[in-house]
Amino acid sequence: MTALTEFARLESGGLWRAAPNDQRREVTVSLGNATLVISDNAERPLAHWSLPAVERMNVGERPALFTPASDGTETLEISDDLMIDAMEKIRKTVNRRRYRPGRLRNLGLLTTTAAIVGLAVFWLPDALIREAQSVVPGVKRAEIGATLLGHIQRVTGQTCRSQLGTQALADLHARALGPDAGGQVFVVPSGPDTAIYLPGGLIVMNRDLIEDTEDPAAVGGHIIAAAAQLRLEDPLAALLKDSGIGTTFTLLTQGEIAPETLRTYAETLFANPPQRADDATLLDMFANAQLPSTPYAYAVDITGETTLSLIEADPMQGRPIREILSDADWISLQGICT
Repeated sequence: MTALTEFARLESGGLWRAAPNDQRREVTVSLGNATLVISDNAERPLAHWSLPAVERMNVGERPALFTPASDGTETLEISDDLMIDAMEKIRKTVNRRRYRPGRLRNLGLLTTTAAIVGLAVFWLPDALIREAQSVVPGVKRAEIGATLLGHIQRVTGQTCRSQLGTQALADLHARALGPDAGGQVFVVPSGPDTAIYLPGGLIVMNRDLIEDTEDPAAVGGHIIAAAAQLRLEDPLAALLKDSGIGTTFTLLTQGEIAPETLRTYAETLFANPPQRADDATLLDMFANAQLPSTPYAYAVDITGETTLSLIEADPMQGRPIREILSDADWISLQGICT
Protein backbone atom coordinates (compact mmCIF):
# COMPACT_ATOMS: atom_id res chain seq x y z
CA MET A 1 0.00 0.00 0.00
CA THR A 2 2.72 2.49 0.99
CA ALA A 3 5.28 1.36 -1.57
CA LEU A 4 7.89 1.60 1.23
CA THR A 5 9.42 -1.83 1.31
CA GLU A 6 12.45 -0.70 3.34
CA PHE A 7 10.41 0.15 6.43
CA ALA A 8 7.84 -1.87 8.34
CA ARG A 9 7.14 1.20 10.50
CA LEU A 10 8.56 4.75 10.60
CA GLU A 11 8.22 7.32 13.40
CA SER A 12 9.10 10.98 13.87
CA GLY A 13 8.05 14.03 15.82
CA GLY A 14 5.63 16.64 14.54
CA LEU A 15 3.33 19.52 15.33
CA TRP A 16 -0.37 18.73 14.99
CA ARG A 17 -3.32 21.11 14.91
CA ALA A 18 -6.86 19.67 15.05
CA ALA A 19 -8.50 22.91 13.84
CA PRO A 20 -7.28 26.28 12.57
CA ASN A 21 -8.02 28.03 15.90
CA ASP A 22 -6.40 25.32 18.06
CA GLN A 23 -2.90 25.48 19.47
CA ARG A 24 -0.31 23.26 17.81
CA ARG A 25 0.63 20.19 19.85
CA GLU A 26 3.82 18.19 19.85
CA VAL A 27 2.98 14.69 18.69
CA THR A 28 4.56 11.44 17.60
CA VAL A 29 3.88 10.51 13.97
CA SER A 30 3.87 6.80 13.07
CA LEU A 31 3.84 5.80 9.42
CA GLY A 32 2.26 2.35 9.05
CA ASN A 33 1.21 0.18 6.14
CA ALA A 34 -1.93 2.06 5.22
CA THR A 35 -2.39 4.80 7.83
CA LEU A 36 -0.62 7.67 9.54
CA VAL A 37 -1.15 7.55 13.32
CA ILE A 38 -0.75 10.74 15.35
CA SER A 39 -0.23 10.19 19.13
CA ASP A 40 0.43 12.44 22.11
CA ASN A 41 3.43 12.11 24.43
CA ALA A 42 1.56 9.47 26.43
CA GLU A 43 1.23 7.40 23.23
CA ARG A 44 -2.53 7.95 23.11
CA PRO A 45 -3.77 8.13 19.51
CA LEU A 46 -5.17 11.51 18.56
CA ALA A 47 -5.91 10.92 14.89
CA HIS A 48 -5.66 8.34 12.12
CA TRP A 49 -5.05 9.51 8.58
CA SER A 50 -5.54 7.37 5.50
CA LEU A 51 -2.30 7.52 3.53
CA PRO A 52 -3.89 7.74 0.05
CA ALA A 53 -5.86 10.82 1.19
CA VAL A 54 -2.92 12.77 2.62
CA GLU A 55 -2.05 16.00 0.77
CA ARG A 56 0.90 18.37 1.13
CA MET A 57 0.01 22.04 1.57
CA ASN A 58 3.47 23.58 0.92
CA VAL A 59 5.23 21.55 -1.74
CA GLY A 60 9.00 22.21 -1.79
CA GLU A 61 9.13 24.00 1.55
CA ARG A 62 10.49 22.91 4.93
CA PRO A 63 9.10 22.03 7.40
CA ALA A 64 6.50 20.17 5.39
CA LEU A 65 2.83 20.75 6.10
CA PHE A 66 0.36 17.93 5.50
CA THR A 67 -3.42 17.60 5.78
CA PRO A 68 -5.76 14.59 5.52
CA ALA A 69 -8.36 16.48 3.49
CA SER A 70 -8.51 19.17 0.84
CA ASP A 71 -10.12 21.70 3.21
CA GLY A 72 -6.91 21.75 5.34
CA THR A 73 -8.65 22.25 8.68
CA GLU A 74 -6.48 19.58 10.32
CA THR A 75 -2.75 19.93 9.75
CA LEU A 76 0.51 18.19 10.58
CA GLU A 77 3.92 19.88 10.42
CA ILE A 78 6.95 17.61 10.05
CA SER A 79 10.63 18.62 10.06
CA ASP A 80 12.21 15.14 9.91
CA ASP A 81 13.72 14.71 6.44
CA LEU A 82 13.36 10.92 6.43
CA MET A 83 9.67 11.12 7.30
CA ILE A 84 9.09 13.89 4.74
CA ASP A 85 10.80 11.86 2.00
CA ALA A 86 8.71 8.82 2.92
CA MET A 87 5.50 10.87 2.79
CA GLU A 88 6.48 12.36 -0.58
CA LYS A 89 7.21 8.93 -1.97
CA ILE A 90 3.75 7.81 -0.93
CA ARG A 91 2.13 10.88 -2.49
CA LYS A 92 3.92 10.31 -5.81
CA THR A 93 2.93 6.64 -5.85
CA VAL A 94 -0.69 7.48 -5.16
CA ASN A 95 -0.72 10.20 -7.82
CA ARG A 96 0.67 7.84 -10.46
CA ARG A 97 -2.11 5.40 -9.72
CA ARG A 98 -4.80 8.05 -9.42
CA TYR A 99 -4.32 10.02 -12.61
CA ARG A 100 -4.81 7.31 -15.18
CA PRO A 101 -8.49 7.51 -16.03
CA GLY A 102 -7.85 6.12 -19.49
CA ARG A 103 -6.58 2.84 -18.11
CA LEU A 104 -9.63 2.46 -15.86
CA ARG A 105 -11.95 3.47 -18.68
CA ASN A 106 -10.32 1.02 -21.05
CA LEU A 107 -10.45 -1.73 -18.44
CA GLY A 108 -14.13 -1.01 -17.86
CA LEU A 109 -14.78 -1.02 -21.61
CA LEU A 110 -12.97 -4.32 -22.05
CA THR A 111 -14.85 -5.86 -19.13
CA THR A 112 -18.19 -4.67 -20.49
CA THR A 113 -17.35 -5.89 -23.97
CA ALA A 114 -16.31 -9.28 -22.64
CA ALA A 115 -19.53 -9.53 -20.68
CA ILE A 116 -21.61 -8.66 -23.76
CA VAL A 117 -19.71 -11.16 -25.90
CA GLY A 118 -20.13 -13.79 -23.21
CA LEU A 119 -23.87 -13.17 -23.11
CA ALA A 120 -24.07 -13.27 -26.89
CA VAL A 121 -22.11 -16.51 -27.15
CA PHE A 122 -23.34 -18.48 -24.15
CA TRP A 123 -26.66 -17.05 -22.99
CA LEU A 124 -28.42 -15.41 -25.93
CA PRO A 125 -28.63 -18.41 -28.30
CA ASP A 126 -30.18 -20.66 -25.65
CA ALA A 127 -32.51 -17.87 -24.54
CA LEU A 128 -33.74 -17.33 -28.11
CA ILE A 129 -34.21 -21.07 -28.62
CA ARG A 130 -36.28 -21.30 -25.44
CA GLU A 131 -38.36 -18.38 -26.65
CA ALA A 132 -38.90 -20.09 -30.02
CA GLN A 133 -39.95 -23.31 -28.30
CA SER A 134 -42.60 -21.45 -26.36
CA VAL A 135 -44.05 -19.29 -29.16
CA VAL A 136 -43.82 -21.40 -32.34
CA PRO A 137 -47.31 -22.92 -32.77
CA GLY A 138 -48.01 -26.57 -33.49
CA VAL A 139 -49.09 -25.78 -37.04
CA LYS A 140 -45.72 -24.19 -37.79
CA ARG A 141 -43.89 -27.12 -36.20
CA ALA A 142 -45.83 -29.52 -38.42
CA GLU A 143 -44.97 -27.41 -41.46
CA ILE A 144 -41.27 -27.53 -40.55
CA GLY A 145 -41.46 -31.29 -39.99
CA ALA A 146 -43.22 -31.82 -43.32
CA THR A 147 -40.57 -29.78 -45.12
CA LEU A 148 -37.81 -31.85 -43.50
CA LEU A 149 -39.64 -35.01 -44.53
CA GLY A 150 -39.78 -33.72 -48.10
CA HIS A 151 -36.02 -33.20 -48.15
CA ILE A 152 -35.48 -36.65 -46.61
CA GLN A 153 -37.51 -38.22 -49.41
CA ARG A 154 -35.08 -36.79 -51.93
CA VAL A 155 -32.48 -39.09 -50.39
CA THR A 156 -34.59 -42.13 -49.50
CA GLY A 157 -37.29 -42.06 -52.16
CA GLN A 158 -40.99 -41.34 -51.73
CA THR A 159 -42.84 -42.51 -48.63
CA CYS A 160 -44.55 -45.87 -48.90
CA ARG A 161 -48.33 -45.75 -48.98
CA SER A 162 -51.16 -48.21 -49.30
CA GLN A 163 -54.68 -47.84 -47.99
CA LEU A 164 -54.62 -50.83 -45.65
CA GLY A 165 -50.96 -50.50 -44.73
CA THR A 166 -51.29 -46.80 -43.88
CA GLN A 167 -54.33 -47.49 -41.70
CA ALA A 168 -52.54 -50.34 -39.90
CA LEU A 169 -49.57 -48.03 -39.27
CA ALA A 170 -51.88 -45.36 -37.84
CA ASP A 171 -53.45 -47.96 -35.52
CA LEU A 172 -50.02 -49.08 -34.32
CA HIS A 173 -49.01 -45.44 -33.76
CA ALA A 174 -52.09 -44.90 -31.59
CA ARG A 175 -51.39 -48.11 -29.66
CA ALA A 176 -47.77 -47.15 -28.99
CA LEU A 177 -48.21 -43.47 -28.11
CA GLY A 178 -51.89 -43.19 -27.24
CA PRO A 179 -54.91 -42.13 -29.31
CA ASP A 180 -54.35 -38.43 -28.52
CA ALA A 181 -50.64 -38.35 -29.34
CA GLY A 182 -51.08 -36.58 -32.67
CA GLY A 183 -48.60 -36.72 -35.48
CA GLN A 184 -48.07 -39.52 -37.98
CA VAL A 185 -45.62 -42.25 -38.95
CA PHE A 186 -44.12 -42.40 -42.45
CA VAL A 187 -42.22 -45.31 -43.95
CA VAL A 188 -39.45 -44.64 -46.49
CA PRO A 189 -37.64 -47.15 -48.73
CA SER A 190 -34.22 -46.68 -47.07
CA GLY A 191 -32.49 -44.97 -44.20
CA PRO A 192 -30.86 -45.51 -40.81
CA ASP A 193 -31.72 -48.38 -38.48
CA THR A 194 -33.65 -46.12 -36.11
CA ALA A 195 -36.87 -44.16 -36.46
CA ILE A 196 -36.53 -40.37 -36.31
CA TYR A 197 -38.87 -37.90 -34.62
CA LEU A 198 -39.40 -34.64 -36.54
CA PRO A 199 -41.01 -31.38 -35.38
CA GLY A 200 -44.78 -31.60 -35.38
CA GLY A 201 -44.83 -35.21 -34.21
CA LEU A 202 -43.84 -36.72 -37.54
CA ILE A 203 -41.97 -40.01 -37.32
CA VAL A 204 -40.04 -41.42 -40.26
CA MET A 205 -38.70 -44.98 -40.36
CA ASN A 206 -36.88 -47.22 -42.78
CA ARG A 207 -39.02 -50.03 -44.30
CA ASP A 208 -36.45 -52.56 -43.05
CA LEU A 209 -37.57 -51.86 -39.48
CA ILE A 210 -40.96 -53.31 -40.45
CA GLU A 211 -39.99 -56.03 -42.91
CA ASP A 212 -37.11 -57.53 -40.88
CA THR A 213 -39.31 -58.59 -37.95
CA GLU A 214 -42.26 -60.90 -37.46
CA ASP A 215 -43.58 -59.09 -34.41
CA PRO A 216 -45.59 -55.86 -34.62
CA ALA A 217 -44.43 -55.11 -31.06
CA ALA A 218 -40.94 -54.50 -32.47
CA VAL A 219 -42.31 -51.85 -34.84
CA GLY A 220 -44.30 -50.35 -31.98
CA GLY A 221 -41.03 -50.25 -30.06
CA HIS A 222 -39.36 -48.25 -32.83
CA ILE A 223 -42.24 -45.77 -32.70
CA ILE A 224 -41.84 -45.47 -28.92
CA ALA A 225 -38.07 -45.03 -29.23
CA ALA A 226 -38.57 -42.23 -31.76
CA ALA A 227 -41.06 -40.45 -29.50
CA ALA A 228 -38.65 -40.88 -26.58
CA GLN A 229 -36.21 -38.61 -28.44
CA LEU A 230 -38.58 -35.79 -27.51
CA ARG A 231 -37.77 -36.39 -23.84
CA LEU A 232 -34.08 -35.90 -24.56
CA GLU A 233 -34.45 -32.75 -26.65
CA ASP A 234 -37.19 -30.91 -28.49
CA PRO A 235 -36.57 -31.63 -32.21
CA LEU A 236 -37.20 -27.95 -32.99
CA ALA A 237 -34.54 -26.95 -30.46
CA ALA A 238 -32.13 -29.47 -31.99
CA LEU A 239 -32.73 -27.95 -35.43
CA LEU A 240 -32.15 -24.40 -34.18
CA LYS A 241 -28.99 -25.33 -32.27
CA ASP A 242 -27.54 -26.99 -35.35
CA SER A 243 -28.50 -24.11 -37.66
CA GLY A 244 -27.22 -21.21 -35.55
CA ILE A 245 -28.56 -18.07 -33.92
CA GLY A 246 -29.43 -16.43 -37.25
CA THR A 247 -31.98 -19.14 -38.02
CA THR A 248 -33.55 -18.77 -34.57
CA PHE A 249 -33.76 -14.98 -34.95
CA THR A 250 -35.34 -15.25 -38.40
CA LEU A 251 -37.90 -17.77 -37.13
CA LEU A 252 -38.86 -15.48 -34.25
CA THR A 253 -39.05 -12.29 -36.31
CA GLN A 254 -40.31 -13.57 -39.67
CA GLY A 255 -41.81 -16.93 -38.82
CA GLU A 256 -39.73 -18.73 -41.43
CA ILE A 257 -36.66 -20.91 -41.79
CA ALA A 258 -34.67 -20.75 -45.02
CA PRO A 259 -35.33 -23.76 -47.30
CA GLU A 260 -31.60 -24.35 -47.73
CA THR A 261 -31.21 -24.52 -43.95
CA LEU A 262 -33.92 -27.18 -43.70
CA ARG A 263 -32.43 -29.15 -46.58
CA THR A 264 -28.99 -29.19 -45.00
CA TYR A 265 -30.36 -30.15 -41.60
CA ALA A 266 -32.48 -32.97 -43.07
CA GLU A 267 -29.38 -34.50 -44.64
CA THR A 268 -27.44 -34.10 -41.38
CA LEU A 269 -30.25 -35.57 -39.30
CA PHE A 270 -30.68 -38.60 -41.49
CA ALA A 271 -26.93 -39.24 -41.65
CA ASN A 272 -26.55 -38.80 -37.87
CA PRO A 273 -29.85 -39.67 -36.16
CA PRO A 274 -30.33 -38.79 -32.47
CA GLN A 275 -29.12 -41.27 -29.88
CA ARG A 276 -31.57 -43.65 -28.25
CA ALA A 277 -33.12 -42.53 -24.98
CA ASP A 278 -32.00 -44.25 -21.80
CA ASP A 279 -33.54 -47.60 -20.95
CA ALA A 280 -35.45 -46.27 -17.94
CA THR A 281 -37.30 -43.79 -20.15
CA LEU A 282 -38.05 -46.44 -22.77
CA LEU A 283 -39.30 -48.94 -20.19
CA ASP A 284 -41.63 -46.33 -18.74
CA MET A 285 -43.09 -45.64 -22.17
CA PHE A 286 -43.43 -49.35 -22.98
CA ALA A 287 -45.30 -49.83 -19.71
CA ASN A 288 -47.68 -46.95 -20.51
CA ALA A 289 -48.36 -48.46 -23.94
CA GLN A 290 -48.72 -51.96 -22.47
CA LEU A 291 -46.28 -53.20 -25.10
CA PRO A 292 -43.45 -55.67 -24.46
CA SER A 293 -39.96 -54.23 -24.81
CA THR A 294 -38.23 -57.55 -25.57
CA PRO A 295 -39.11 -57.71 -29.32
CA TYR A 296 -37.76 -54.19 -29.80
CA ALA A 297 -34.62 -55.03 -27.81
CA TYR A 298 -33.80 -57.96 -30.08
CA ALA A 299 -34.65 -55.92 -33.18
CA VAL A 300 -32.03 -53.36 -32.12
CA ASP A 301 -29.44 -55.97 -31.12
CA ILE A 302 -30.06 -59.55 -32.18
CA THR A 303 -27.69 -60.78 -29.44
CA GLY A 304 -29.46 -58.76 -26.74
CA GLU A 305 -26.14 -57.77 -25.19
CA THR A 306 -26.52 -54.01 -25.54
CA THR A 307 -30.24 -54.05 -24.75
CA LEU A 308 -30.17 -56.54 -21.89
CA SER A 309 -32.00 -54.29 -19.42
CA LEU A 310 -34.89 -53.87 -21.89
CA ILE A 311 -35.18 -57.65 -21.94
CA GLU A 312 -34.76 -58.38 -18.26
CA ALA A 313 -37.00 -55.50 -17.12
CA ASP A 314 -39.70 -56.00 -19.77
CA PRO A 315 -42.80 -54.44 -18.16
CA MET A 316 -45.11 -56.97 -19.85
CA GLN A 317 -43.12 -60.04 -18.85
CA GLY A 318 -45.54 -62.64 -17.51
CA ARG A 319 -48.55 -60.42 -18.19
CA PRO A 320 -51.26 -60.88 -20.83
CA ILE A 321 -50.77 -58.59 -23.85
CA ARG A 322 -53.73 -57.12 -25.65
CA GLU A 323 -53.68 -57.74 -29.39
CA ILE A 324 -51.41 -55.22 -31.08
CA LEU A 325 -52.53 -55.75 -34.69
CA SER A 326 -54.68 -58.38 -36.31
CA ASP A 327 -52.92 -60.80 -38.66
CA ALA A 328 -54.52 -59.08 -41.65
CA ASP A 329 -53.40 -55.62 -40.48
CA TRP A 330 -49.88 -56.88 -39.80
CA ILE A 331 -49.65 -58.35 -43.28
CA SER A 332 -50.91 -55.07 -44.75
CA LEU A 333 -48.32 -53.11 -42.77
CA GLN A 334 -45.46 -55.37 -43.82
CA GLY A 335 -46.48 -54.91 -47.45
CA ILE A 336 -46.87 -51.14 -47.28
CA CYS A 337 -43.87 -50.60 -49.57
CA THR A 338 -44.74 -53.29 -52.15
